[in-house]
Amino acid sequence: MNSHRSLLRGVASLVAVGLGLLLLANSAGAQGPVDKSEANPALLDVLDQPLLSCSRAPLTGYTRNGSCVVSKEDAGVYGVCAVMSARFLAFTKGEGNDLITPNPKQRFPGLKPGDRWCVCAGRWQQALDAGVAPKVVLAATSKSVLDSLFMDDLTKHATKPRAPSPPVLHP
Repeated sequence: MNSHRSLLRGVASLVAVGLGLLLLANSAGAQGPVDKSEANPALLDVLDQPLLSCSRAPLTGYTRNGSCVVSKEDAGVYGVCAVMSARFLAFTKGEGNDLITPNPKQRFPGLKPGDRWCVCAGRWQQALDAGVAPKVVLAATSKSVLDSLFMDDLTKHATKPRAPSPPVLHP
């Protein structure tokens, strides 16, 4: 009986030491960046500022949260906050992506010129090459698109945001 108690005390001591070391390691690493945008580069815009919302009406974004945050699941890199134009809408419809026709089953209202929408970097580049690239809101365009698009091209098509939008606090 005494041997069991001493064995239990020994195991308890080892567990306590292990937990102490774990807590020490975690507290040493917990002094990372405080600013969420530094902690998560996906929350930065192409200007290295906190990413602003693109549109809440219509509600856009890969995750339909209003922002063009690019997540690991977003293989299409839907990070360009674009201002729809009639020419771009006709172009993308001709390429097989109809953004004009409402689709109630998908809760998609259909887009019209002037609406802001997160478009994929590849489609924006295709539109640029075809001479029909829509205007871009740089402050609401994810830094992630710079892996496939040139900042000079985006800047040439830049427009100002409508009104101050709050930064995106979560992806």
